Amino acid sequence: MKARSRTTRARMPIVATALLATAGMIATVAASCGDGAGAAPKITTTARAGVAPVPPEQGAYFGAWVPPEGTGLPSDSPSPSASSSDSPSDTPSESPSDSGSPSGSPSGKDAGKPGMAPVAGFERQLGRQLDIVQSYRGWKSDFPGALEKSVAGGNRYLLLTWAGADTREIVQGEHDELIERRARAVKALGKPVFLRWSRDMDKSSNGRRVHSADDFIAAWKHLREIFKREKVDNVAWVWCPTARGFSGANAGSYYPGDDQVDWICADAQPGGDYDYRDLSEAVKLFMEWARGRRKPIMIGEFGVPKSYGMRRAQWLREAAKTLQDPQVKAVVYFNSDEQAESARDKRRAYSVVGDKHATSALRELATTPYFNPRNLPVTSGG
Repeated sequence: MKARSRTTRARMPIVATALLATAGMIATVAASCGDGAGAAPKITTTARAGVAPVPPEQGAYFGAWVPPEGTGLPSDSPSPSASSSDSPSDTPSESPSDSGSPSGSPSGKDAGKPGMAPVAGFERQLGRQLDIVQSYRGWKSDFPGALEKSVAGGNRYLLLTWAGADTREIVQGEHDELIERRARAVKALGKPVFLRWSRDMDKSSNGRRVHSADDFIAAWKHLREIFKREKVDNVAWVWCPTARGFSGANAGSYYPGDDQVDWICADAQPGGDYDYRDLSEAVKLFMEWARGRRKPIMIGEFGVPKSYGMRRAQWLREAAKTLQDPQVKAVVYFNSDEQAESARDKRRAYSVVGDKHATSALRELATTPYFNPRNLPVTSGG
């Protein structure tokens, strides 16, 4: 996979072309790679181009999860990776400003919008605006909230990660009213949204509510049917198990089918049980599985542990090579320490804030033309 990405990297032009589609039809993106070496498969999505997020023709969107202020440490807030289906919202609930004229510049003007100050500060460090801003919501949490509305009001895509619930209860219709309310709220947002529902469904810690792969697939289809009934066209459905699940938990068995999924995703942190592990190793089996699907790939959570110390910058530079793959169309950095079990747990702490070498390497990745397909302005950062 690395060799293939190196052959294509230099040939990727900076292009962000709108894809043509008609309502109800499947939008198709043909990703080309210069002389054809290492070309991506034709990529299909059920999402409506111009209404829901679709892949860039070349390169990959760059995004991040940036925790709200005061929630960067494990003792401060519930982790977005918690398995509870009822975890509270971690964003403020105030109504945002209606001003949403995009500038594409990581200036401080967006910092005044509700929920956006941490995002704007992170963008200043990177030297560019994010393509994707991620938010996390519990199963029963109301959304969109302040952060989601602020993101939708600008020039960024929203990646809404929505926790799951008991799959059998969903199929039996016990949560239909809640799902209908959430579907109508997302539709009313009126902007393209990546919807990542019940990610990490393959984890054993989620077994009590997921039950089985068949139960998960049935629940996924039930949600999609309700969103279809509510005529929600601005959503791209992101299916996202763990990358690790392809080495033992049979994560692929949870796949609902090409007609049910717009983006194939994996959470690909190296894992707290490794002293050092390249991203290429963490995603290897997932990428091999994904090659058989004509879907764009999103790496929904990747991060370099603080325990890697001075090797963090090296890790990020190697990750940049791995991710410059013609099927990878979005990457989202997990800039948070909240998965750490304590302040001393450096193996599950991924924030680059305060680490000038890691920040510089992440800035290199984020400003590489491959990860800036919309050609957003780049500054020196800091």
